[in-house]
Amino acid sequence: MTKSLSILGSTGSIGTQALEVCCAQGFEVCGLAANSNVELLAEQIKKFKPKKACIYREDKYSELKALIDGEDCEIVCGMDGLCELATMEEADTILNSVVGMIGLKPTLCAIEAGKNVALANKETLVTGGKLVINAAKQKGIDILPIDSEHSAIFQSLQGNKRSQIKKILLTASGGPFFGKTTNELKNVTVENALNHPNWDMGAKITIDSATLMNKGLEFIEAMWLFDLKPEQIEIVVHRESVIHSGIEYCDNSVIAQLGMPDMRIPIQYALTYPDRCPCPSRELSLFDYGKLTFAKPDIDTFICLKACIEAITRGGLYPTVVNGANEQAVALFLDGKISFLDIGKLVYKSMEIIKPVNNFTFDDIIYTDKLAREFVLANC
Repeated sequence: MTKSLSILGSTGSIGTQALEVCCAQGFEVCGLAANSNVELLAEQIKKFKPKKACIYREDKYSELKALIDGEDCEIVCGMDGLCELATMEEADTILNSVVGMIGLKPTLCAIEAGKNVALANKETLVTGGKLVINAAKQKGIDILPIDSEHSAIFQSLQGNKRSQIKKILLTASGGPFFGKTTNELKNVTVENALNHPNWDMGAKITIDSATLMNKGLEFIEAMWLFDLKPEQIEIVVHRESVIHSGIEYCDNSVIAQLGMPDMRIPIQYALTYPDRCPCPSRELSLFDYGKLTFAKPDIDTFICLKACIEAITRGGLYPTVVNGANEQAVALFLDGKISFLDIGKLVYKSMEIIKPVNNFTFDDIIYTDKLAREFVLANC
């Protein structure tokens, strides 16, 4: 069980809920990191008294220092600062919930330092899965999933063998546009896309859920986390978000994890594993739901999902390309510079910019990500 925690992305949705779990379970918080929300980070520093904190945006350093004047907390900045928090001697677990590619390097640093990683940063495994999993195996490090779907799979594995998995049932809420046609999505606004039916998430992840890119990223993550082939993952649209995912074993038995759509449950399980503790989440009442529904995803309309599956099937750096293209395209959509449908078009087309590569380094990942972003900016 976690005793001392360093949280990367402490002011985001996952980070703030992780701090709720820390309060409930009495975990020490030795490190806090945020991108730019200095006001909330300052409040967290005053409440949790970490030894060190990082503000990723270097131009926010002076503002944060002023807000925490008198607090005994070292302030660091940028990528170097994130990596410092990922390797703190006092921390036994690093919770990585930053958004985007910036999460990869701190994860690798945490593994190298021998820290267990509670992972909510999808891009870590999407872009650097091969490097991360190999490094974790060499160091004997646990990567504990926080995404509700991967936590459900992880929980459904307990007491069973990975070699006996037939397939994964990876559930998806379907986002706010389930059942919509391409024609109906032509005039989608940012406000429409941010209106998720079940989950309270940050803007980027919520847009990814609307395009089904989020499910594509989770598809890739699941392959790395559970050593699967693409054909072993079946995506099931489950609008109620009660069944968080499951496993069909070789005997055709299906074991799944159910619960309220509350991220504190998978966050807490990652931090208390292998123990279970009382959680502030509401109890699940199946009577209140009455019925649960299931459907196939529409990958021809939501082509971000199609792009992710094709990218990981090709392998190599293709997942890095679609991830980088998506990050840039989502930023442009949120700024009102491209349409909702343009996101998928740019992501899918981005795979044309590279050739297959099997062996690659961290630097190759960073360079390929840069190429993907430049492609989107040049073609938007």
